[in-house]
Amino acid sequence: MNSLIQKKSLAEEVATRLQQQISGGEYKIGEKLPIEPELMKAFGVGRSTVREAIKILSNSGLLRVQQGVGTFVNKTSSDNEPMDHRLKRAKIQDLDEIRQMLEMKIAEKASLQRTQEDIGQINIHLAERDRMGKAGMLKECIEADINFHVAIARASKNDILLDLYKTASLHLKNWFEEINKNTDSFVETQQLHQQLLNYIIAKDPKKALNTAAKILKYAAK
Repeated sequence: MNSLIQKKSLAEEVATRLQQQISGGEYKIGEKLPIEPELMKAFGVGRSTVREAIKILSNSGLLRVQQGVGTFVNKTSSDNEPMDHRLKRAKIQDLDEIRQMLEMKIAEKASLQRTQEDIGQINIHLAERDRMGKAGMLKECIEADINFHVAIARASKNDILLDLYKTASLHLKNWFEEINKNTDSFVETQQLHQQLLNYIIAKDPKKALNTAAKILKYAAK
């Protein structure tokens, strides 16, 4: 009985790794997967494990098994693909658009739901953003900026918004470093970020949302 449980878990692990390879573009739609012996060697597992993994992905619609011909990629994502995996392979522009929409909503909700503890955390990251910006330390400034907005998302008291925002921002972190050659824009928008915090403290959702929109508009220049 124990061996069957371990075998199933191993097949699920192989299925997950195959899914990641497909969603990452290693295999295209319509492309034939390597034959069983090659998959067995690549993953270091037996034939039955490979077959079970293929079955799992076939049932999800990701793969199509053609008897006597081979196994082909049917689509690049299954209906139950984890959101984190989906965001990892999203286009940078699409991911940033999601982040921007989330920032406006979390600013609005945070102004209604925030606690004194939330305000303290947001203020800590805002001060760090200011210090790192003035010091010209780009990576640290970006980190503080992300932490500032994540703290606002946490203050919204909506765990789904928080998880989505954290995931999107972390995937965009390297891109932020590429498009910002220095900390000038962070220094220039520090006052707007302070205003955003002020409106969250004042529990003014309309002004908080409008200020978040101004920050995003500046970033789009």
